[in-house]
Amino acid sequence: MPGIDQVLATAMEVPGVQGAGLIDWTSGLTLGTAGRGPHADHDAAAADTAEVVQAVARNATFDTAGTDGSPLEDLIITTADSYHLIRFVHPAFDSQTYLYLWLDRAQANLAVARLRLRDLAAGLVAD
Repeated sequence: MPGIDQVLATAMEVPGVQGAGLIDWTSGLTLGTAGRGPHADHDAAAADTAEVVQAVARNATFDTAGTDGSPLEDLIITTADSYHLIRFVHPAFDSQTYLYLWLDRAQANLAVARLRLRDLAAGLVAD
């Protein structure tokens, strides 16, 4: 199983990526970062994206706890010049973390980035 630093270094190889982080969404704290953060501030991006994740996670429309539904996988936020990808990490233990990628929209391929982020999240929880 790769470590956090190795996963984030691999995330930086995704075409168009500007920054990456592993974030605890209950606290909004970063567990690791690589590259640049939006507005040059990884901590602010972690806190801001954690608020979005918390809002979605507690929304009945998306809540699958106690049902046969699949858990949340990812969130995609687009702006005129960037993509923000959030991928939930579902380890065997009780952890509420996600991988976050910030991508330059002109250089990134959203589909490729999403697939690579899926694989990176799976690598964090592999036995």
